[in-house]
Amino acid sequence: MTTQVFDPVKFKITTRQQWDATAEAWNRWSPLLSRWLGAATELMLDMAGVQKGSRVLDVAAGAGEQTMAATRRVGSTGYVLATDISPCILDYAARNAELLGFEHVGTAVVDGEMLGEITAKPFDAVISRVGLIYFPDQNAALNGMRKHLRPGGRVGAITYAAADRNGFFSGPVGIIRRRAALPAPLPGQPGPFSLGDPEVLAKRLKDAGFTEVEIKAVDAPLRLGSADECLQFEQESFGALHQMLGGLSATEQDDAWDEISEHLETYEQNGRFIGPCQMLVVAATNPG
Repeated sequence: MTTQVFDPVKFKITTRQQWDATAEAWNRWSPLLSRWLGAATELMLDMAGVQKGSRVLDVAAGAGEQTMAATRRVGSTGYVLATDISPCILDYAARNAELLGFEHVGTAVVDGEMLGEITAKPFDAVISRVGLIYFPDQNAALNGMRKHLRPGGRVGAITYAAADRNGFFSGPVGIIRRRAALPAPLPGQPGPFSLGDPEVLAKRLKDAGFTEVEIKAVDAPLRLGSADECLQFEQESFGALHQMLGGLSATEQDDAWDEISEHLETYEQNGRFIGPCQMLVVAATNPG
């Protein structure tokens, strides 16, 4: 039997392609992201010490919804640099900053594991919302974040908690994994629940040299008008699901989405959709 080996290079290429393809949809769903993850985002910014005048590096910024939240906090005397591996989705972050009249926002297309490519003064805080989980080399990403922090600066991140606390997402993942005959995640393989264990998450930060690690669990149910709306959100915006579906034919993909639709319908209550979701918000200090 041939042992499967996770290919981080291929994974990154596919990741970039998927986010380039879903950039418009992810940006379009920004109001939902704000409602869904707004409280967790504000907690992340609190725990990372983001305040007026702060210099902030946002890693895996996407279309920049949390970038804008950080920019509002730092005010005109601060600065936020948004980075992402996908140039298409980062274009939306730049446009959103321009539309809001934020002149103290910059963007840079950078792989989150290669932050050494950034030349900038040290930052007061580094943030990453639902991005660290998808890095093949999370230690490299965290080491890069720490090196860009001033002594005493803070890193803040948001990850999904364990799969069993995120049925709206883990259910579809399980369905696709079964239908595509995908094996369990390989050692070191990134994914939505790769940092769902608080002990694993804390160890990643400590191994990268961070201290004063603090983790808080935040319930963040995904509230929508219907299961069909959630299905549309996932079909249009969840690159991880499309990566997993890549080996199936068009007909097989349609069948998988039909089963996912049935699964999501179980979360409809009194004419509304409430998808169970719990996030982990973590922050830690660069000791210098």
